[in-house]
This record gives sequence, C-alpha cells and structure tokens, in this order.
Amino acid sequence: MVVEKIILGVDPGTTIMGFGLIKIINKKMEFVQMNELQLKKYDDPYIKLKLIFERTIELIDTYNPDEIAIEAPFYGKNVQSMLKLGRAQGVAMAAGLSRQIPITEYLPKKIKMAITGNGNASKEQVALMLQSLLKLKSLPKNLDATDGLAAAVCHFYNNGKVIGGKNYTGWASFVKQNPNKINEK
Repeated sequence: MVVEKIILGVDPGTTIMGFGLIKIINKKMEFVQMNELQLKKYDDPYIKLKLIFERTIELIDTYNPDEIAIEAPFYGKNVQSMLKLGRAQGVAMAAGLSRQIPITEYLPKKIKMAITGNGNASKEQVALMLQSLLKLKSLPKNLDATDGLAAAVCHFYNNGKVIGGKNYTGWASFVKQNPNKINEK
C-alpha cells in the first residue's frame, strides 16, 4: 500500500512570506514547489495580512496538504517587528485551521538543527543543504522560500513529534493550548 502525504511549510513575514511543499511517498521525500509572496509594495499592514491569508488558502486549495509546518516568530528586541511577525503567522495559521489542517510550529533553531545539524546555521547553509537533499537545480534569490521549505522538511524529519514547538489540530486545540490569548468578555 502506498502512503502519501503533502506537507506545506510556511515562513511567515510581512515583507516576504516564503513557502514550500513536499510530498512524502512511503517515507521518501519529494520536492513539489517553493516560492514566496512579495508584500513590499503594499503599505497597508491589513492588506498584507489579507494577502497572506488568501495566498495560504490558495495553496491549501491547490495542493491539499495533510499538514502545515510553520516557523514560529523568534524573540527579538524590536517589539513592533515581533508583533507584525506574530500577526503574519496568525493569519497563515488561521487559514490552515479554517480548513481543519493540523498545524505544527517550529522554532527557527529547531528547523536549522533538523536540516543542517546546527541550530545556528545561516540561511545560506540551510538552503544549500535543502538543495542537496531535494536535488534542487537552483536556489531562489531570496531565501524566504527555502525557509518555508525547511519548515516542511523539519516536520517530515520530526515525523509529527513536537519538541520545542506547538501542535494544533483545530481551533479547539489552539484555544486549549493558549488560554492566555483568549479574551473573555
């Protein structure tokens, strides 16, 4: 019996959202696609969030992923940047949750460790390792697409086991795991 699964990986961002898809056939990984959504030309932050949501829905409806792996925002010093990234991640997650697709978050270090064996690897090192693993002919100019692809590959390597991340199967599990994010009136 052939077992197939499609994993969508997302690197959320308000300037560029990177994404990649892999297909797993009998525990073997195949490259499907990677690309990015360019958001630089839009000034309105709400338009950017709308476009992230719509593009994620379009990817889901086109490729029918079984699971979504998303890069969690890293903790930085700029609170405004973190809030923007969190919103971008949130709308991408909402798109997946609206289609009942299980979502797993991975910290950037966890993704880098899964791909290269080094949690402090550079974007370039991650991209080159993905190129080797998936036999990619070339790499994109911006490495946001490879970051999205890396999230999907990390999820495959972790076989759905979450260590250092969070896993949501729908709104109920999101609410249960994030009681501090619920505003009851």
